[in-house]
Formats: sequence, structure tokens, C-alpha cells
Amino acid sequence: MLTRTSPVLLAEPDVATGDAQYFEYTSSANPIGAKLISRVPFRSFPPSLYADGATRVVPLDLSAELECPGPATGPGLSASFLRIEAGEALTLDPNATSQVCYVIGGTGSVKQGATRFPFAQGDFFTLPGGLAAMFSADTTATLYYVNDAPLLTYLGTTQVQARFAPTRYPAADAQAALREVAEQSNAGRRNRISVLMGNANFPQTRTVTHVLWAMFGIVPPHSVQKPHRHQSIALDFIAGGGPGVYTLVGTELDAEGNIANPTRVDWEAGMAFVTPPGYWHAHFNETNDNAYVIPIQDAGLQTYLRTLDIRFVR
Repeated sequence: MLTRTSPVLLAEPDVATGDAQYFEYTSSANPIGAKLISRVPFRSFPPSLYADGATRVVPLDLSAELECPGPATGPGLSASFLRIEAGEALTLDPNATSQVCYVIGGTGSVKQGATRFPFAQGDFFTLPGGLAAMFSADTTATLYYVNDAPLLTYLGTTQVQARFAPTRYPAADAQAALREVAEQSNAGRRNRISVLMGNANFPQTRTVTHVLWAMFGIVPPHSVQKPHRHQSIALDFIAGGGPGVYTLVGTELDAEGNIANPTRVDWEAGMAFVTPPGYWHAHFNETNDNAYVIPIQDAGLQTYLRTLDIRFVR
């Protein structure tokens, strides 16, 4: 005959309960609204940060405001300016899955593992994590650089498997793709005139890596690009534009579909600024020249999770 017995407790009842907590649901389910977790702050970073000086990384660090380990420009992304003097090199080896670069100026090459390719002004390129990359400058080079190291720090992940190979998007190809889109007959009726960089390894998300997307957009002379919003953070780099070009950002729309009580960000070529997740933003160009913006976002991850929630004012 089988006898059923009670399970034996192998440890004292209070073992491993020291960190356990319990919260009332309605007061804790929205930590941002309850001001328990900080919002992503507005911030802009001028080109003077990298205009001269020694070879270096210039982190666009908001980790103090975000209350997370730095450097971090958003909860899951870190943006930096890179400056590499002619004839010098800079090696980067972040604990990240994805790295995206836009070449602001200068020429050089990048080497990661067995892959080596040149870069020049206007090029985009991506590098996987898990292997150090060396950036070498033939002429003094400046780059806008974004990775997802803060995301891996939050997850407690240190082992990275490459999901894609180093990939280059030459300036001429990117500009031709954008020009083709801008010249289409219905371009002026679109919310944005832009192209997304893609990678053949990520057909579902159509993004530059599995975590990041990179967009190359134009704001034509005397035009308005109406508000849109999304749950990904946007780390925007201004590749062309100046006084008379600006972005309005805010949390609400008025009855006419305009941003209510907006914050204004005036563009300067070579600057970067943060558009927080969930905020409406609209671009305005009151000049006679084209303006260009490059938002790099964690929209690859958000799209895969089905949480991007991108919305457009019509």
C-alpha cells in the first residue's frame, strides 16, 4: 500500500523572502504616472561637443536623470559622438547587440573580425556586438554612434551572439533611395518623407538591426511634417538644417491636431536631440533649403514585441 505524506520543508520558511514586496495594483501599475520611475528627459547636444580636440568618445549621457548605470541616453540606448584625429584609431567593444554609425565628416575605415571596409561622409554602417571594432581615420573623422548597451545592462546579459554581419550603407545609395521617395507624386501628402535602412536578416521588422532602426529623412523647404508618435525613443541627429527649421514636441494634441503646449527644438546641423517615447512630434522648415534628420530608435525591438504603437495625425 502506498502512503501519501506531506512534503518535507528543506529550509526555514523565511529563507529567500527578504526581497519580496507586495503593492496595491491601481497605484503601482503605472510607475511613470505615479512618478515612481523617471521620464525620458528632453535634451539636445550641440556639435561643439566634438568640433575639435583629441580622439575620443563623447557620450550623450542622461543616466543621472534616468537613474540607471551610464552612459545611457535612454533606458535601452546609448548615443555618442566619436572624434578620431587623422592617422589615429579608436577601438570600441561595448556589451551590446547592435551598433549603428552615421559618418558626419571625414574618411577612414572600420575593422571588426575578418571584415574591413572604408567609410566616408554620409555613410551609414552597422556592427554586431560581441567583437571589438577598430575605427581608423585617414582624415579627421566624426561619427554619430548609437548602441543598445544600456538594454543589456538592465537585462544582466553579458554573452552576445551576432545576429547580423557588419553592413555598410554608402552615402550615394542612401541619398538616391531618399531622393526617389521624395520625388514620388504623393510625397507631399505623407506624414514623413523618409527611408528606413533595412537588413535582410530582419524581414519582419524591416529595421537596420533586430533592436535598432535608422531612418534618413528630408524636410523640404517651406513644409510641415504633421505630428506622429511612437513608443520607441528617438535619438535624432540633424544632418542638415539651421535657423528656421525646428521640431515641436509634446504629450497632447489640440482639437485641430496640433501639438498643445509644445517644447520647441531649433535645429543646428550636427546636433542631436532626444524625443521621448510616446510624445507627439512635428517638423517645420521655414527656409529655402532642404533639411535632413536621422532618428535612431529602439523600434526594431518595439516592433518585434508588437508595442511600437506608431500613430499619425491625418
